[in-house]
Amino acid sequence: MAKNRFNDGPGPSNRQLRVGELIRRTLSDVLNRGDIHDPDLNRMSITVSEVRASPDLKIATVYCLPLGGKNRPEAIAALKRNKHELKRALGKEMSLKFTPDLRFLIDETFDRMDDTRRLFARDDVQRDLDDGSDGDAP
Repeated sequence: MAKNRFNDGPGPSNRQLRVGELIRRTLSDVLNRGDIHDPDLNRMSITVSEVRASPDLKIATVYCLPLGGKNRPEAIAALKRNKHELKRALGKEMSLKFTPDLRFLIDETFDRMDDTRRLFARDDVQRDLDDGSDGDAP
């Protein structure tokens, strides 16, 4: 069975993936509409990039990032502070038997992509890449 890099167990099921995507879209809509009664949260533009549902679908880990990547701690604090209201809003819009508990984490994918771009832009790395690009095997 295939393993994923996040929990060293079997990869997520199709059901987990479908529920995660449904939660991601719904949560994004709720945050964009400003349905939550918290001026601090409504002032922020938060991108929900991924939601991973646990195998029993009782916990949803929400990976998000505030616009521009600034004020990360404040964004996570505002989301955690409004977790119950967000869960209630999800429950109203989704047709799941149980609304999962929400956990919020900063999505660091964009930071890793920037680090990778910087690495590939280095002169010594470019030189190594150019040296091996002619297709000749040593």
